[in-house]
Amino acid sequence: MAPRLSELQERSIAHSTARINVWCGAVRSGKTISSLLRWLTYVATAPRGGALVVAGKTLDTVARNVFGPLQDPLLFGPAARHVHYTRGASTATILGRTVEVITANDARAEGRLRGLTAAGAYVDELTLVPEAFFTQLLARLSVPGAKVFCTTNPDGPAHWVRRKFLLRAGELDLRWWHFTLDDNPALDPAYIAALRAEYTGLWYRRFILGEWCLAEGAVYDAWDETVHVVDELPPIDRWLALGIDYGTTNPFAAILLGLGVDGRLYLAREWRYDSKLARRALTDAEYSARLREWLAREGVRPEYVVVDPSAASFRAQLYHDGLSAMLGDNDVLAGIRTVASLLATGRLKVHRSCRGFIEEVAGYSWDDQAAQRGVDQPVKADDHSLDAARYAIHSTRAVWQYLLAPPEPVAT
Repeated sequence: MAPRLSELQERSIAHSTARINVWCGAVRSGKTISSLLRWLTYVATAPRGGALVVAGKTLDTVARNVFGPLQDPLLFGPAARHVHYTRGASTATILGRTVEVITANDARAEGRLRGLTAAGAYVDELTLVPEAFFTQLLARLSVPGAKVFCTTNPDGPAHWVRRKFLLRAGELDLRWWHFTLDDNPALDPAYIAALRAEYTGLWYRRFILGEWCLAEGAVYDAWDETVHVVDELPPIDRWLALGIDYGTTNPFAAILLGLGVDGRLYLAREWRYDSKLARRALTDAEYSARLREWLAREGVRPEYVVVDPSAASFRAQLYHDGLSAMLGDNDVLAGIRTVASLLATGRLKVHRSCRGFIEEVAGYSWDDQAAQRGVDQPVKADDHSLDAARYAIHSTRAVWQYLLAPPEPVAT
């Protein structure tokens, strides 16, 4: 059964006839389905004599956001049978046309387009690809009548997508549409309510309201010590992870993450070492020994040990000492968003003994100067326990995300 479409979805499909077409707005607002329906109709009639391209940040995101929906018969009916793609492959076949699948996750990505003559392109999550890549892609769309179709969530107001393209729609052969949750008739009202509860602050304004807004103020604006800090832990059903932020001149921080029987996550215990205060730096072997002694005293063996991705040598030391460890997922913004959502919904609590985390979290703020340049990043200071917690939480989300209690929005 084909999806039921809103008026805006139908209008965006019918009128996306410009050289550059952009679907922008809130998460789950229907922009992806609209753009993919338009992409299918374009592929069916696209000019010959040039390549067709699907581009995104990584092959995984392209597979999930583009080809996953396209191959779903519930969404695209019989057309789904004519979309052939194997996850990780560099080409796909859509309605009999060969499509190049190109990733754009770093500054070198634009080189992958050199020599290409394109008749059409689809770009997933436009704000996440490098500007140079998109500029090169436009240059490669040289077949007469060639078009590009893009989706994106909003970013900062100084982001190049907004500043160089959306705000210049009147000057360029460009059309764009702003979507909100109300523009997706397929969403259950209960799901919409849950989404609104799970996002807070910056993320709420961008992903729910669809605003292009600055990252400013507190990173974890839902934080409330009277709500989130507990003096007693419930019985811990699973010790999920030990997150480690490695430091030599900076403090070394390790935090234990547990899943309580009440369906909440708990930052339960913390170990820190500050070489400046102690006036002595420790070696990897000494850190490993002290950390293992601390775990033994706590009587805990976590399912995962997640180490600062810049500390590969320390991970090797832990392995040598019999403690298997993984490098943490260091997508900072995605990790912050995960932690912020858990705080906003009351599903992350912090034991009062985690003093480093409690002291750091209230002052953790966005870098105003970076925001003015269109870059979202927190001020890089006093964030060691925060990083350790983020590694533990975000890197293990596949383990705990279906085990948590229902959201309980925190009033702030």
